[in-house]
Amino acid sequence: MTRFSRKLFLYFFVAAVFLAVCSVVRADLVDDLKSKIEERNKVISELEKEIAKYQTQVEKTGAQAKTLKNAINTLELTRKKLSAEISVIQNKISSTSLTIRKLDSQIADATATIKRTLNGIAVTIRETDMEESNSFIETLLNYQKISTFLDKVESLENLSQGLKSALAEVQKAKKDLEVKNEVAQGKRRELQNLAGDLTDKKKVAEYNKAQTTKVLTDTKNKQSSYQKLLSERIARKNAFEQELLQYESELKFAIDPTSLPSAGSGVLKWPLAKVKITQEFGDTAFARSGAYKGQGHNGIDFAAAVGTPIRAALGGEVKGVGDTDRVCPGASYGRWVLIEHPNGLSTLYAHFSVIKVVSGQHVDTGEIVGYAGETGYATGPHLHFTVYATEGVRIMTRKSTVCQGSYTMPIASLNAYLNPMSYL
Repeated sequence: MTRFSRKLFLYFFVAAVFLAVCSVVRADLVDDLKSKIEERNKVISELEKEIAKYQTQVEKTGAQAKTLKNAINTLELTRKKLSAEISVIQNKISSTSLTIRKLDSQIADATATIKRTLNGIAVTIRETDMEESNSFIETLLNYQKISTFLDKVESLENLSQGLKSALAEVQKAKKDLEVKNEVAQGKRRELQNLAGDLTDKKKVAEYNKAQTTKVLTDTKNKQSSYQKLLSERIARKNAFEQELLQYESELKFAIDPTSLPSAGSGVLKWPLAKVKITQEFGDTAFARSGAYKGQGHNGIDFAAAVGTPIRAALGGEVKGVGDTDRVCPGASYGRWVLIEHPNGLSTLYAHFSVIKVVSGQHVDTGEIVGYAGETGYATGPHLHFTVYATEGVRIMTRKSTVCQGSYTMPIASLNAYLNPMSYL
C-alpha cells in the first residue's frame, strides 16, 4: 500500500468510526423521541373518544326540556368537553414539538454526514491531483516494476468510480435533507397554529364559565326564576324582531340582479366542517307557525357545539363585527361578523362565543372567523348564516325603544336577503 493509499484509508476509517458512533447516539435519541410521540398520540386518541362521549351527552341534554337543571347540566358537560379539547391541543403541541426535535436531530445527522463525505472527497481529489500532476514518464520512473505502476493506474480508476458513487450518495442525501427541512418548517407552522388554537379554546372555555355564572346568578338557582327569564327573553326577542322588521320593510335599496352570481353556482363553501341544518331559509313550517313574524327565516341555522370553528364561506373583507347583547341581551344575533365578498354577495355569521377577526381584515376562504356559541337569541348553540346582496345591506347603529339603547348590526332591505342554499 502506497503512502497516499494509507493516508486515504486512514482518513476514511477515522471518519467512518466517528460517524458510526454519532449515528448510534442519534439513533437512540430518535427512537426515544419516537416512543414519546407515540405515547402522546395515544393520549390524544383517548381524549378524542372522551370528547365524542361528552358531545353525545350535550346533544341529548340540549334536546330535553328547557329546565334550569338541564341548562346547568349542559353547561357542565360543555365545560368538560372544552377541557378535554384543550388537553388534546396541549398534547398535539407536545407531540409536534417532539417531532420537530426528532427532525432536527435527523437533519443535524444528515448535514454532518454530507459535510464529512464532501471533505473526504475533497482530500481524495487533492491527493489524486498531486499524483497525476507528474508527467507520464516521471510517474513511470517512480515505480520499479511496470506491474506496480499498472496496479496504481487500476487503483486510480477504482478510486474515480468510488468518487462518483460518493457524489451520487451526497446528492441523494441532500435531497433527503431538503425534504426533512420542508417537513420541519411545516411542523413549526403547525406548532404556531396550535398555539393560536389553544389561546382561542381557552377563551371559549372562559365564555362557557361566564355563561354558567350568569345563569346561576340570574336565576338564584331557582326553576321559577329560570322560566321567568326564558319568557322575558322570548318577549324581548319578538318585540325587537317586530321593530327591526318594520324598519327593514321601509328600506328601498336598489339591487342589480346581474351583479349577483348565478344560483346553483356553488360560489360559497360550507362554513362548518360538519354540516347539519336545523332551520332552513324562508317560509319554513316554523315560520308559518308564527316565528319570524311570518316573514320567513332570513338565513339558515347549523347545529354547532360551543367552540366549533366557524369558517369564511368565501374570501373577502370583514365589514364589521359586533355584539347585540351589549344593548339587547338575548334578543338578536349576539356576537356577529359580516364579510363582504368581491362577487356581489355578503355573508353574516351570528351567535359566536368568540370572534377571531376584526373590522377591515381580509380573510381567505375557509379561514376561521370565530367559534360557535349561544349569544343573542338562541335556544341552543348554533350558527346562524345569512347571505345578502351586498348592495342591499348596511351596518347601522339604531336606537331601540324595545331595548332602551342603541345597537349596531347589519340591516338590509327585504329584497337583499338571499337563500344561502342557492350559492352553497
